[in-house]
Amino acid sequence: MLRAAEVVCKTDTGRQRRDNEDSAFARPPVFVVADGMGGAQAGEVASRIAIEAFEHGLPGDGSAEERLAMRVREANHQIYERSKADRGRAGMGTTLTAVYVDAAHVAIAHVGDSRAYLFRDGTLQRLTQDHSLVDELVRRGKLTEEQAAEHPQRSIITRALGPEPDVEVDTWTYPGRSRDVILLCSDGLTSMISEDRVRAILASHENLEAAAEVLINEANEAGGRDNITVVLFRLEDLDSSDGGPDQATIVGMTVPARASGAVDDGGQAFESRARAERSRGSTAVAVASAPAQPKSKRTPPVAPPSGTRRLHPRPPVAQRRERRFGKALAALAATVIVLALIGGGGYLASRQLYFIGTNSQGVVTVYRGLPYNLPFGVPLYETYYVSGVPASVIPAARRAGLLNNNLRSQSDATSLVMDLEQGRISP
Repeated sequence: MLRAAEVVCKTDTGRQRRDNEDSAFARPPVFVVADGMGGAQAGEVASRIAIEAFEHGLPGDGSAEERLAMRVREANHQIYERSKADRGRAGMGTTLTAVYVDAAHVAIAHVGDSRAYLFRDGTLQRLTQDHSLVDELVRRGKLTEEQAAEHPQRSIITRALGPEPDVEVDTWTYPGRSRDVILLCSDGLTSMISEDRVRAILASHENLEAAAEVLINEANEAGGRDNITVVLFRLEDLDSSDGGPDQATIVGMTVPARASGAVDDGGQAFESRARAERSRGSTAVAVASAPAQPKSKRTPPVAPPSGTRRLHPRPPVAQRRERRFGKALAALAATVIVLALIGGGGYLASRQLYFIGTNSQGVVTVYRGLPYNLPFGVPLYETYYVSGVPASVIPAARRAGLLNNNLRSQSDATSLVMDLEQGRISP
């Protein structure tokens, strides 16, 4: 039977951020990392609401994956409702990666671009997939891993807790072994140092506290563009130990079990203690014991440094709408255009015309033909190329000039979209 031992939980503000919006929870058998986003401390509030959802353990029914996912959805609902009730925190969100250790397995629930890794026998394996624009482009074969690491839109995520009333949660279960090391981290670590370097650090430091210190220090030395959070623990065979203690001992801090009860402060808990911990730099993060008083005023927002994450919810429905049958004038106009094209041989020529729009999933798409529909919904265009870029990540001003259905040549339309994919055109 497996259990988590030698638990280390540390976070650091980094070198380019004023506040730390990461939160973490480490009480065996549950471990969570959340990376918040949103101005005026909204990201900090969102990540802490997410952590609080796991404070009282998991529900009793269902598989480990189902129980983790239930807590993630509860956290999403709480963050969404809080953002609606508090205009100053509208649109806040957070990533979340949660792990549960049972007798023989490690179950994971995941939303966003924080990560979980397994270090076993000198090999580092990523256990999660990023919900980000560049990771989607890598999966589609449109970017290499090397290109993704330097892509200007690498901080754009496509899924998070909070922006929508419902969230899709990815879950997996992996078999565990004694001596396996599990790493949970925010992208403030992996955006600064490579996976090869993470593997080398874990391989050269048997002591997990020392490994966590080196990971955070090297991320800061590489630039420290974002908050950095690391949770490390080692699996051991319970049958070969003296049994688990009543308290979960975290390196540098002992976290006693707390009585269960509803979280009713909307994420305000822990702020005083968390800020005190952060003021001392890298430290252990775990559940605190008393809620903080709300702040009397908000700190004015500041311009984000390079590497700042931008939250973009899942792509909206297509922006190009079908003409309705009842609009007689539009139908008549379309008919006249088609008749004129056919009469002059122009219809075949229209096959050489292209325009840029969005498909039904809200993804930027190149179409061949004319941006019109015949009566009864028959289109005069066909899909030519589907990009990997959601229209929602393009600012409104840029979107209006690109997704306007203007007729273009094939080379013009495709080169524009491919430049957008490769980051040569900044959204």
